[in-house]
Amino acid sequence: MGMLLYGDAQDPINIDDRALAHLKVVIATKLRRNESFTLSWRHPEGTPEGRSTIWMHPSIPMRFVFDDVEPPELSRQWIDDLAHSAHSTGGIILVEEHLEVPA
Repeated sequence: MGMLLYGDAQDPINIDDRALAHLKVVIATKLRRNESFTLSWRHPEGTPEGRSTIWMHPSIPMRFVFDDVEPPELSRQWIDDLAHSAHSTGGIILVEEHLEVPA
């Protein structure tokens, strides 16, 4: 389980390493363009039910922390799905990865 440390928040945001790696690409792209947006996710299992949203801004420090030493192979489709939501008024919504099932 990876973590997103954002601003001066005391509690890290726990996100699966694979999902966090994909989010990192989309977030870095948006912030590099000096774009602000929201990021929303459902709370992971084992925590109180619900969802959270944070305002992402280029001036707010953040750090991505991964448990896995090696980065995962990235899915272009998942990045595209996250990027598509990033361009909407609702901001990035952490959606599940759509896995292709071989025929």
